[in-house]
Amino acid sequence: MTKGERNPKIDPFFRKAKKWKEEFELLREIVLDCGLTEDFKWMHPCYTHQDKNIVLIHGFKDYCALLFHKGALLKDPHGILVQQTENVQAARQIRFTSVSKIEEMQLILGAYIDEAVEVEKAGLQVTYKKNTEYDIPEELQNKFVEIPDLKTAFEALTPGRQRAYLLHFSKAKQSKTREARIEKYLPYILDGKGMDD
Repeated sequence: MTKGERNPKIDPFFRKAKKWKEEFELLREIVLDCGLTEDFKWMHPCYTHQDKNIVLIHGFKDYCALLFHKGALLKDPHGILVQQTENVQAARQIRFTSVSKIEEMQLILGAYIDEAVEVEKAGLQVTYKKNTEYDIPEELQNKFVEIPDLKTAFEALTPGRQRAYLLHFSKAKQSKTREARIEKYLPYILDGKGMDD
């Protein structure tokens, strides 16, 4: 397989990195050795195969990671893929805290990246949990009855925005808190916006 080329537009991301600089550089080399195309998406280096997202490099306070967009479909024989939060359905991370750890895992990482490319080539898709499988809090159902336009507006939102609202509202333990959260976001929903818009 031909080595992927560095995209000079992404160099500033690696140059400016204060934390994980060496780790990022090594991960970049490993991913490019797998022949992927280097791009910049979601403010991070993203690597694609025939315009399909395969893996992303990103850093956090306690670790840096390779994020596989369809990691849930990978076999994971080494048990190293991590689901970032319980609400993440498709993506999985492999986390690192040192250059030496990345060095000792180079061959394994290459195999995981190759498998992720094969998943894309095969056209495999993650089966997402439907929003209908998320509970609609009673307080929101009551608001739908009270304001019929709210139900229409909510159903017109993208599935991701609907899910974000349902999870945010449902996390509150007390009914009073759920009602307050719903009230706060009423204008957003009626305007067809997500929580962060």
